[in-house]
Amino acid sequence: MGEAATGNKGYYIKPKKAWRLLRTADDENVTSYIYGVSGSGKTTLVSRYLGTRKYMLVDAGGIRPDDLVIEVSNARKIIVIDNLHELSWGDVDTVREQIIELIRREDVWVILVGRCPVPPWLSAVRFQEGFYVVDSKLLMFSLEDIKKYAEYAGFSMNEAQVQRLYYETTGLPLAVEMCHIKYMEMACTSKMTDDMYNDFSRRVEDEMCNYLEYHVYDNWDVEMQEFLMEISVVDEFTTKQAEMITGRSDSELLIERAKWLGNFMTSRVDKDGNTQYQLQFYMRVSMRRRLKRKYEKERIRGLYENAGLFYRLNGDIRKALEMYENAGVTERIVSILVDNARHAANSGYYYDLKKYYLELPDHVIEKSPELMCGMSMLQSLLLNPDESERWYDRLKLYADENQGSARKNAKGLLLYLDIGLPHRGSVDVLKLLKSAYTMVFNKEVRIQEWSVTSNLPSMMNGGKDFCEWSKRDRELASKVGRIVEFVLGKYGKGLVNLALAESFLEKSGDNYEVATLAAKGRMQAEAGGKIEQCFVADGILAWLHLQNGKPQEALEVLNGIEEKAEKEEGQNLLPNIYAFETRCSLYRGDRAYVTEWMENAPDENVEFRIYDRFIYLTKVRVYLQSGRNEQAYSLLTKLRYYAEMMSRTYIGIECGVLMAVALQRLKNDDWKMAMCHVIDTAMEYSFTRVISREGAAVNTLINTCGWKVEKDGADDKEIATRRAYFRQLQKETESMTRYYPGYMKAGVDDVQLSETATAILKLQAEGLSRQKIADRLSMSEANVKYHLNQVYRKLGVTDKAGAVREASNRGLI
Repeated sequence: MGEAATGNKGYYIKPKKAWRLLRTADDENVTSYIYGVSGSGKTTLVSRYLGTRKYMLVDAGGIRPDDLVIEVSNARKIIVIDNLHELSWGDVDTVREQIIELIRREDVWVILVGRCPVPPWLSAVRFQEGFYVVDSKLLMFSLEDIKKYAEYAGFSMNEAQVQRLYYETTGLPLAVEMCHIKYMEMACTSKMTDDMYNDFSRRVEDEMCNYLEYHVYDNWDVEMQEFLMEISVVDEFTTKQAEMITGRSDSELLIERAKWLGNFMTSRVDKDGNTQYQLQFYMRVSMRRRLKRKYEKERIRGLYENAGLFYRLNGDIRKALEMYENAGVTERIVSILVDNARHAANSGYYYDLKKYYLELPDHVIEKSPELMCGMSMLQSLLLNPDESERWYDRLKLYADENQGSARKNAKGLLLYLDIGLPHRGSVDVLKLLKSAYTMVFNKEVRIQEWSVTSNLPSMMNGGKDFCEWSKRDRELASKVGRIVEFVLGKYGKGLVNLALAESFLEKSGDNYEVATLAAKGRMQAEAGGKIEQCFVADGILAWLHLQNGKPQEALEVLNGIEEKAEKEEGQNLLPNIYAFETRCSLYRGDRAYVTEWMENAPDENVEFRIYDRFIYLTKVRVYLQSGRNEQAYSLLTKLRYYAEMMSRTYIGIECGVLMAVALQRLKNDDWKMAMCHVIDTAMEYSFTRVISREGAAVNTLINTCGWKVEKDGADDKEIATRRAYFRQLQKETESMTRYYPGYMKAGVDDVQLSETATAILKLQAEGLSRQKIADRLSMSEANVKYHLNQVYRKLGVTDKAGAVREASNRGLI
């Protein structure tokens, strides 16, 4: 498998597992079946293994019955039958029977080589005689093999480029060997730059496609070639999708035949139970090139259009747009975007499709009130308020210039924007909702549903900031609760109870009342509401658990909503669920989970998306915990700009708290002013939890920032209010510090405890004294004390209660 020639020398990297299986089959005289795609090194493996031994080599593609006639003798004979996949179809029963007879003979060792898995006609004899199967995975180069090959061949590549080589070639030996050839042709004498590597990668891809084109495809019948060319327009396909794209009623038969042509197609079962097929990478690329060369543009356009229609009918809007873009059918793209604007209750849907909205010319947008509405919302999400208002004014002009249903539709869209545009804040939203209630009730307009949460675990800090409402939470709930629920439709189910629960939670309300309201709101959401509201309810319960020192229970609640989201098409919730689970992991000290999450988190330096704000605020905490204070500060600067522009009071407070931490760790004395300002702002709304849940990270800062209880000019009543608020804030922060002493502590490392230390800590958790622990473990009390001091140091705590709590949070006991 994989030879590199230098002069007369050959270099061969032995596929160890495949070699061992072949040797075992040889020792036991059991048939060996070797399969893999063209270029995986099947034949080379056999020839290398057999070496100088005599054996009969037969090509199944041109096999005749006489070729398989072997006289019986005492000496064992070896027969290698290559290209066995050629016998999968056609009138070859006689040849198949002869091969089966050879497999059953004791004096013949049969090695079967092909491109497909063991075909059905060999199933019976396979299980009777027992094959040793060497599959394609065992033939591929591992990353270590690639490194060895690169070192031998003299590739002057850095570590990242070698890894990229591995992933691009998928470990296919032929592709790696072609890399060697192309590398030599390029006559590289120094380390490759990224531009050089891109050129190198393109040349290898071209060479692999040419190889498949002239050495593989030409052996297939025309119908099969056309089918695979046509289906290559998509990355994955089902049988029904193949039928719709190609228009072939025999697609199922062709897919079945394609399975046995060679190991060029993989399959998997998706969550709906459908079998999804995928062509191997190089085959997919080469088939698309072949398609462009052999088909007329109009015919290719039809294939992409059919694929787009399939995706649209199945609700996969992004893939539908991608296909329509490839087809160049603008009218189809416009149709989808109009439909999206009509039904996109969540502003995130605009953001996800921004590429297609922004590519539309103005004259196309101006013909559709839905597109003007969509552009106004999108531009607001992109922090372009002036452009958002421009499209709002165009929509208003459209409403003024039209009558009847067109005017009614436009007015409904304007009302939707009045309520939902992020940059307008929430100052006039209550008045607008009351007006909307009257207009909708009287059937003057039809307003589309609007999600309050924007997929965040918050009602008060979701699509808009409703902190001002929290000042009169009970009053507003009784006066306008029903109005709001009516206007918002399904997205209003459970809203009042959940909004009250969150408001009380943030203001250190009674935990029992908070949990009761959250549970009621969740039940209402489940009874005809939306899963987004269920996430809010579970988020409130998770915060309660964290506030009470129970991060594992919080994580279990979030795991439940994660499972629900996966089952009920709540895919848009998952990124924020994962971020919330990461916050639980920060409290628990689970650095492995946090590290894995960070590897997949969106990069704010590539693109800052306000829709990812909950994720970004989670990243800030990870940055602070890992000592990356400059990165935390940089991201907070962006988030604070967003908060100021969009009148996001709550995010402004949250940013302020974390900014104070970052500044203090950067040795910047401005942290004191930042902390004082945050406390003042939070006190205006009676919010304590937004600060106190940062626990150990802010405990010292709160007590040393210089915040004055007796503010200049304040009367006795105001001073009493400030004193009571500050005491509550201190009390809660100290409680969180005791629960999570290692939370957001810069440079906190993974803690490893010895078996002895763990045993001592468990006994201490059971309430045993040091002397009793010493007696139980047959050691001195001084030794117990030493171990406990080491444990306290590692966990960053100072007493027994803190050690037990922190060790429990980390899953150490």
